[in-house]
Amino acid sequence: MRVGFIGLGMMGRNAALNVARKGFEMVVYDIRPDAMLPLIDKGAAPASTPAEVLGRVDVVVTMVFGPKEIEAVLRGTDGFLSTDCTGKIWIDLTTSRPQLMRDLGAEFRARGGVAIDAPVTGSVDSAIRGDMLMFVGGEEGEIERARPVIEAMGEIRKVGAHGNGYVAKLVNNQLWKIHAAAIGEAMVTAKLAGLDPKVWWDVMKGGAADSFVLQHDVPSIFAGHYDPSFPIALCLKDLGLIEELMTETGTRNELTRATHDRFKEAAARYGTDAGEMTVCKVIEDDAGVELRVAGDWIAPWEVQPPTA
Repeated sequence: MRVGFIGLGMMGRNAALNVARKGFEMVVYDIRPDAMLPLIDKGAAPASTPAEVLGRVDVVVTMVFGPKEIEAVLRGTDGFLSTDCTGKIWIDLTTSRPQLMRDLGAEFRARGGVAIDAPVTGSVDSAIRGDMLMFVGGEEGEIERARPVIEAMGEIRKVGAHGNGYVAKLVNNQLWKIHAAAIGEAMVTAKLAGLDPKVWWDVMKGGAADSFVLQHDVPSIFAGHYDPSFPIALCLKDLGLIEELMTETGTRNELTRATHDRFKEAAARYGTDAGEMTVCKVIEDDAGVELRVAGDWIAPWEVQPPTA
């Protein structure tokens, strides 16, 4: 099975490297030619357009920034829909707009292909290790055909029909961002009231306040880098898509809007390239305190990849 990979950013590059480690013959493409080099070094062949990738493989994986970028991969002049899709399997890992992706999937199927959505949750260390959780939507038989490629990158969590993976990813990120913003308020309150940040963190874990964000992301606050591997630019994109979905469904969204506003404030102060957890630095700076804790805090991007 020949595999193509389009979109070799921080997450995509590491997901693609795990596919390569499984021994798949690969063709890769990114709008930045230098982003392809780590995969070329592992034996992957470069391509110059999405259509060229599709034409040279059996399965193609995409993981780009958002709706505009994935639409270009499909509908652009040299996109998938400009060429023959017959028998091709398209697996998309992008965080995007559910209705757009259902429409693109239908267009890809109409041209003879198979569309599977598999947006991921986790962090760059999950991508490096190849144990990302993947919200997989599509026909059962088609998912089984694609299983070896998907499982090279992470763990399958089936969510039903094609398109549901994008919904699952958005509401997953909704809770993630709300909790990230709330953690800053809780940590600063605890410190100002006399509770040491490291003690606070230790006792919160395993209790009713626990979460992936608390377990995984608080060390980036202690270290003071706030995890730039997931920048605020991505947080704002995701929160915008979440608010769109809530508007479409008519759901009340006061908490989500307040969180979005806090991330916008963090972006205005520290820039959109700053790490996601700078949403907590807003509270630190306004309170005049720091939440640094000495320790050997391994950054997510420093995790070592599998040896085989």
